[in-house]
Formats: sequence, structure tokens, C-alpha cells
Amino acid sequence: MADRKSSSSGGASSRLTVRRKDRAENEAKKEEKTPKEGEKAEVNGTNAPVENGENSEKPEPMELPPFEIITGDRMDPFFFKFQFKNVEYSSGRNKTFLCYLVDQGPGSGGLLRGFIEDEHVSGHAEEAFFQQVLPDYDPALKYTVTWYMSSSPCAACAVKLAEILKARKSLHLSVYSARLFEWEEPEIGAGLKALAAAGCKLRVMKPLDFTYTWDTFVENDEQTFTLWEDCQENYEYYQDKLAEILQ
Repeated sequence: MADRKSSSSGGASSRLTVRRKDRAENEAKKEEKTPKEGEKAEVNGTNAPVENGENSEKPEPMELPPFEIITGDRMDPFFFKFQFKNVEYSSGRNKTFLCYLVDQGPGSGGLLRGFIEDEHVSGHAEEAFFQQVLPDYDPALKYTVTWYMSSSPCAACAVKLAEILKARKSLHLSVYSARLFEWEEPEIGAGLKALAAAGCKLRVMKPLDFTYTWDTFVENDEQTFTLWEDCQENYEYYQDKLAEILQ
């Protein structure tokens, strides 16, 4: 991967991960200009008169609805190619995509398959899975759950998942992640270690995993998926980092 430094001096380089997104978004915002006396200020897209530096009619505050958790059978191919790309600097990738397979054993009604998308504003995809896909738990069943995620769980989600696995003894979870989310942060490492200690299998997605996810969870119109050039190199990089965290 370009511009990658060794782990001893990688702090300055690798810390540009997800937080580059926030900096870019802040720089992209246009500065709001305060209207001068006598000028007209725009209020909700219309010009409103200004008296003594204040609007004569103040608009009512508008409450924006929260982003919703999105679920489905197959995702858009553009989202997959962008969100799952295992680059080190994940600028602009402010969502989490979680593709899941659930096997509840014989007589359970078959395999559950689909994906969940979050906006990192409301609930996270990991929590939404146990609220919308697998809200109920039957200790008599043996659950085998496999996730293919665009990025690994955050610290809070990792702790919650560890608690769920401890409470649901017959549920076995495997999490395969395209990228590691803020892996340099101590709380992230602690959360992943707690999750592994609770019995979760953690691994970075291999090149073959991306092809499988494309075939299984993407509206691909039967097109063959072409891996990006540095996919194998990036996988090895993230897998080494994960091994360091879990040792």
C-alpha cells in the first residue's frame, strides 16, 4: 500500500484513517456569512428582510429525521466496490455494511441471508442485527452466524457482542472484516480482544472472501468481480495488525 510506514513510526501515517473523513467534511463546509445591515438573508432558500441585523421573521427550527438502518437481500454493486475496498485510508467510507449468514440447525426453517447498512448516526449494524434479524434466542438451537463486514466493530459494539456471546452459549459468531476500524486506538484493541475471548472468530477478509461476498450479497447481474490490484497486500497488512492486537 502506498505511503505505508513501519509500525514504529506508523502513528503519524496511519492515524489518517477514518478521521480524514471528518477533516475533509469540515473543510468542505462553506463559511456562513453574516448579512450586513440592509442586506437580505436567505432563510430556508428564500430571501427574508433584515432589520437591525436580525430577521424580522425567525424560521421555526426544523428537526431532521435520524438515518435509518437499511436491510436487504442484495446491495448495490457500487456500494460494495467502494465500502468494502480494503484500503488503509478509508476517507468517505462513513457507513458500515454487514452481510450475514445464519444457520439455526435442522428444522429451523433454512438459512438466513442478507445485509444491513448503517449511517453511524443511529444504531450500528452489529446491534441492529440482533434487534431485527435475530431478536429471539432459543437455547435448544445451535446458531452458526457469519458476518462479512466493511470494517471491524467499534469498541462499544465489540463489548456488546462479547456480552451477547456470553449470554447465548449456543451461538457461534465469525466476523470477517475488510478493514480494521481505528485499530491503533487502545479501546478498539481491548474491545476486539474481549470479543475474541468470548469465543468470536475474528479474521480479515481474504481476496476469495470478497469474491464470495460479491456473488452472494451483491446485485451483480451475473458479472464476475475483479479484485483491485493491491487487495492481497492490503489483506496481509490488516491481518498482521489484527494478529498483533489479539496476541
